[in-house]
Amino acid sequence: MKPIDKNHVYGQVKLSVFSDQPEVKYEPLTTTREERGRMIAEHLGNIRRINDHHYEVKAQSIDGFYNIDRTEIGWICSCPDYKKRGVKCKHIHAVEISFNLREQIKKVRIEPLNEVVCQYCHSHNVVKRGVRHNKCGDLQRYSCSDCSKRFTINTGFEGMKSTPEVITTAMQLYFSGESLRNTAKSLRIKGVKVSHVSVYKWIAKYTQLMKDYIDKITPNVGDTWRADEVWIKVRGNLKYLFALMDDETRYWIAQEVAATKEGHDARGLFHEAKVVADKRPGVIITDGLGSYREAHNNEFFTLKNPRTRHINTIKLSGDMNNNKMERMNGEIRDREKVMRGLKIVNTPILQGMQIFHNYVRPHEALNGLTPADACGIEVIGDNKWLTLIQNASQKVPIVNSGF
Repeated sequence: MKPIDKNHVYGQVKLSVFSDQPEVKYEPLTTTREERGRMIAEHLGNIRRINDHHYEVKAQSIDGFYNIDRTEIGWICSCPDYKKRGVKCKHIHAVEISFNLREQIKKVRIEPLNEVVCQYCHSHNVVKRGVRHNKCGDLQRYSCSDCSKRFTINTGFEGMKSTPEVITTAMQLYFSGESLRNTAKSLRIKGVKVSHVSVYKWIAKYTQLMKDYIDKITPNVGDTWRADEVWIKVRGNLKYLFALMDDETRYWIAQEVAATKEGHDARGLFHEAKVVADKRPGVIITDGLGSYREAHNNEFFTLKNPRTRHINTIKLSGDMNNNKMERMNGEIRDREKVMRGLKIVNTPILQGMQIFHNYVRPHEALNGLTPADACGIEVIGDNKWLTLIQNASQKVPIVNSGF
């Protein structure tokens, strides 16, 4: 029999017995705080993000969570290891590693369709052949060297009298804060004569087109969501817009219009968010409205871990506030004030606002990125409206760009 080396360590237990089995070499298990933190970060539900400066990390030896806070001197943890030794514990490592894991997610790239292909024989052997002059602009004409046919390329805007630049400019002006009539007046300065009714029809048409395309994309939102309601007027009647947003990326996940605030069934809102994000949140932050509590119990509650924690005791200041959601409510209020109320409940304006918020408007709090960028959805090009409409009209497959 061969004695096993007394100094060999298997994990953290020294072996000092004899064995008649062939000698097997074992590599010592790594037990550094960083490695233990990585093991924590790789398991779903071990880390809860409450806000930008406060996290909760599941304890490994007891039933509960430790509080991790970002301060001016760095991260601090409520666990005994940090309190006793003052070193970066495995829980702090877990939070930092979770940031890196999130940055390594696969991204979706939505690129402009600039490739010129013959619309008749699909040949790439095409050349420019003059310009077609329209009332609202010029379109480049092409000639196919294989089938000798001439054509124009107007992807997503076929049959429209106005050019793609005019239509997307109108949408940008409107969702940036202008009224329909002021948008039409601004276009007249550029020599484009359209009515405010035409602007509304463009918004209705392309908002639905983009929404059908975007609904196929799963945004990589965080684990902390926020929900709130804001009153709006529809034909002079008081209604409530319920909205749900991701805390980390500020991605507007779901919305619905309700006739009342008290007693409204918010399960539809929570269910839609769960379908869009393809997951449940680790934390949901709302006010004390009973509708949210019932919706949480029906849509997010489970007997299995990890469970969704519902925070509904928010304050105006401190960690437990809903200020980010109130900021988005301000966007909705500013837009609704210019419109002087909505005309119909299922208006395309609200869906267009959601697309503008998520995919077009850069956010200062995200260092100039859009919420879609923060979720791993990159829309290429200076004119993001144009890129989205082109891809939506062609039903271009959504492709991951890799890590």
